Amino acid sequence: MGHRRKAREYALQGLYMHELRMREGSVSSEALRKDVTSLEWVDVEISPDIREFAVTLIMGALTNRDAIDTLIDRHSRNWKLERLSIVDKSILRLSIFEMVYLPEIPVAVTINEGIELGKIYGGEGSGQFINGILDAVNKSEIETKE
Repeated sequence: MGHRRKAREYALQGLYMHELRMREGSVSSEALRKDVTSLEWVDVEISPDIREFAVTLIMGALTNRDAIDTLIDRHSRNWKLERLSIVDKSILRLSIFEMVYLPEIPVAVTINEGIELGKIYGGEGSGQFINGILDAVNKSEIETKE
């Protein structure tokens, strides 16, 4: 498995944990951010390149959360953001961050990785749903800028 795939998995875990703990409301947003970017829950040694990319994805998705959520909401027909599973929402957030803010990574790679994460960690239709949203974001936000 490539180092970026592993980093995306850690980022997904971090964003998932962040969302759950925000719902609890017991930790400040800043403390929570520090907590999830430490990757302390990972019980294996993480190489520096994997750690760096995972933290970039987590921080980028959290920092740009409002803009990313607006894109998700705009392109998810008949689905409100609140109705999405935490896993699907987290995958979409990290993937859209990557698509919009990391132009050095090919969009097709990002979309494929998002779909794969959805198939592995999401529900039965997650891969297709994520594909639809990411494709729509690509067509309206990325391709129109190029």
